[in-house]
Amino acid sequence: MTTPAWKLGGQYYETCSCDFVCPCVLSQMAGKPSKGSCGFAMAFQIEHGRYGAVMLDGLGFIVLGHTPEEMGKGNWTVGIVADERASPEQREAITAIASGSAGGPMAALSALVSKFAGVALAPIHFERDGVTWSVSAASLVDMAAQGAMGLDPHASEPLNLDHAGHPAADRFALARASHSHIHALGFDWDDVSGRNNGQYAPFSWQGG
Repeated sequence: MTTPAWKLGGQYYETCSCDFVCPCVLSQMAGKPSKGSCGFAMAFQIEHGRYGAVMLDGLGFIVLGHTPEEMGKGNWTVGIVADERASPEQREAITAIASGSAGGPMAALSALVSKFAGVALAPIHFERDGVTWSVSAASLVDMAAQGAMGLDPHASEPLNLDHAGHPAADRFALARASHSHIHALGFDWDDVSGRNNGQYAPFSWQGG
């Protein structure tokens, strides 16, 4: 089946089990994760999107993952939490985009993935207040972070990392995760230390 042309954009939010700042991001995926392995949750709030004739405005999805050692060594496991409000056609489109099978940024990671854990459905909620944000998906995902500020006590914008090469966004704001609770599709990890990594950015993807 031919993949239709698609495009979507909105807001991206992520926390992971590594310490702030994630060593994977700063080492072209060659750095050892802070705790030996890395669990991550990348959430996407779609503000506008289309997959062929299928509209995706207002929906969301979360890509969950686990890497057993350095990210660049591969053997990743990934899974998807899709917005339960999505119709079957919208769910199929989101899965194709999030898994990389429809091309686009996530396809660049496909060579590193050895196991797909499946798709779970849940209501996905996004909250944002300045540099503080949270994402929840029923009992499956609950994470929050606050932007990391620089030296200026009057600054209103967080520190940003440019030319990151990240599939979600090449430039993103650095953040410290206040908490992460991930319990879905065999991914199970919790953090309330306030020391773990977070990041966020607008995103704009296309493919097909």
